[in-house]
Amino acid sequence: MVRRQAPAFYRLMLGDFEVTVLSDGSNRLPATRLLRGDAAQIEAALKRGYLADVVETSHNSFLVNTGSKLILIDAGAGSLLGPGAGHLASNLRAAGYQPEQVDEVYLTHLHADHIGGLMTGQELTFPNAVVRVNRRDTDYWLSESNMQAAPADAKRFFQAAIASLTPYMRTSKLAVFDGDTDLVAGVRARAAYGHTPGHTMYMVESKGQRLLLWGDIVHVAAVQFDSPAVTIGYDVDVADAEREHWRQFADAADQGYLIGGAHISFPGLGQVRRDGERTYTYVPLNYSAGMG
Repeated sequence: MVRRQAPAFYRLMLGDFEVTVLSDGSNRLPATRLLRGDAAQIEAALKRGYLADVVETSHNSFLVNTGSKLILIDAGAGSLLGPGAGHLASNLRAAGYQPEQVDEVYLTHLHADHIGGLMTGQELTFPNAVVRVNRRDTDYWLSESNMQAAPADAKRFFQAAIASLTPYMRTSKLAVFDGDTDLVAGVRARAAYGHTPGHTMYMVESKGQRLLLWGDIVHVAAVQFDSPAVTIGYDVDVADAEREHWRQFADAADQGYLIGGAHISFPGLGQVRRDGERTYTYVPLNYSAGMG
């Protein structure tokens, strides 16, 4: 018995862009303890999805090759979440790239599972990359005063952000932006505040084909598409996070573009279907062995 997975990457063409989904691994999320909403409804949804109270949860990052730029959306957990995660760099290499080739890293937000992979020990994992992030998140998570005021069990979020980003700041490789903005041709930042103060999605578009990489809009697909009001204990602003669920589900369903979720089962690509006024279904992308 081999008892380990194969290298986890998945490619698709989006117009002229090549998108490679990279798995950082997975870990066990105590769903019934962390999800916020009607407990009976949450338990019933988990059972319908053949899931238990603790759900194995994917950590997905997305590598976008525009032909002129190599852009990584989210950097994985590195060493911050234990042995189940931290596999992004090895899967990047398995997919045919080296960390030194990455030109830019766009962060959806500054939680540890999205930023820990920026560092490998004391070295920059992506030494030639500019790291871009919404100013609201850097203002919040890199603040010493905010960290001191945070509850004891929340200080680790601030510590992770400071440890992961400060080395890029020192080498002038951290760049902040505000709100909705075009970053490179074909990639636009879209604000989706709530999960964190500066939580940001990235719309990738080429030749009329669109893929919205929406970060942590969803943590447990089996529950939240059917019940968008369900939030999670990691949300900094619960009301805004819920509002973004409704807004993004409706837009994705109405517009029909692809979505890529950081915590939807690997490779986390699919579409959103509206099933009623207040319920949705996630439809995984049909697998293709080709690149057409």
